[in-house]
Amino acid sequence: MASAVWNRVGRFRWSRLWETWPRRIALGLVLVIVIPVVTAGVALRINYSGDPGAGTRTRGRDAVWLGHAWVDGRKTDKDLAAFAARIRGTGIKDLYVHAGPLEHDGTLPTTRYPKARWLLDAVHRTLPGIRVQAWLGDVLATEGPDGLRLERSASRTAVVASARQILDAGFDGVHFDLEPLHSGDRHYLSLLDDLHALTQARSAPLSVAAHQIDPLPAAHSVVGTLSGSPKWWSQKFFGQVARRVDQIAVMSYDSWMPLEGMYGGYVAEQTALALEVTPRETDLLMGLPFFHEDDLGHQESAETVEAAVRGTRLGLGRTDRGRERFGVALYVDFAAREGDWAAYREGWN
Repeated sequence: MASAVWNRVGRFRWSRLWETWPRRIALGLVLVIVIPVVTAGVALRINYSGDPGAGTRTRGRDAVWLGHAWVDGRKTDKDLAAFAARIRGTGIKDLYVHAGPLEHDGTLPTTRYPKARWLLDAVHRTLPGIRVQAWLGDVLATEGPDGLRLERSASRTAVVASARQILDAGFDGVHFDLEPLHSGDRHYLSLLDDLHALTQARSAPLSVAAHQIDPLPAAHSVVGTLSGSPKWWSQKFFGQVARRVDQIAVMSYDSWMPLEGMYGGYVAEQTALALEVTPRETDLLMGLPFFHEDDLGHQESAETVEAAVRGTRLGLGRTDRGRERFGVALYVDFAAREGDWAAYREGWN
């Protein structure tokens, strides 16, 4: 009887343990994930509080990304006149005009920008002092079989030749956006060295679009290991890139933030991290989300221009209020709404 009772009790206890064990594991995973997320959310919301104060508005070094329609014949003098009226009185100095994409071997067909001469002449005539930079980019073969391979010296040489071609066409500078670009890519740094030698010799700015910086130490390594697609650059790598260019624009959107206050705090943190490692002789621009969509990386209700501008001002005020070579970059003209332009003017200018 005693043995039977023990067996019944033993079976009961082990049975209960096995029934509840998956639930305990699930609860543990929830706690491991949720508690840090909640804590980070609270911290970011606190980071979004306070008054940016005086001296945290435009320095006249802002930029805007413009779509391919400006160089392929779809835009006219009437469109340029309307655009000129829109940006007058703002701090916009640079236009990143999409003149690519590059071929996967790094070359750039001249047929990609047939109306570039019209745009350059019209902008210089209508908006004196505004620079027109050719926005070039391509998908990198870092996470798939197809794309530009920076590890190939021939590809890097071709990219430099494409930049020379663009400057020969009359563009005032060249702006590169190569993605997905993993932190620590030494071939990218080598490419920037070669590009900068070219642009300096031509007295033209070299500009790049940059990934966001690790919000936590080594977050890019952890995310990269788990997903195969690192989201962030290390702060060290960001600084290495910033030292090799004349202008660096942080793509401070697609942040995965679900709430506006969290996003604003995140931008404030990104601004501070970038300021800490960007040389004073390099223009640092923080991206503003002038587009509207909802997906995993970008929530329209969270990633607002108002939050991005306020976060930028908070980060600037706390970290380096006197930084002169600083601004914002508007992404992108063809997706922007009137409210985006109004928020930029009211919050930053």
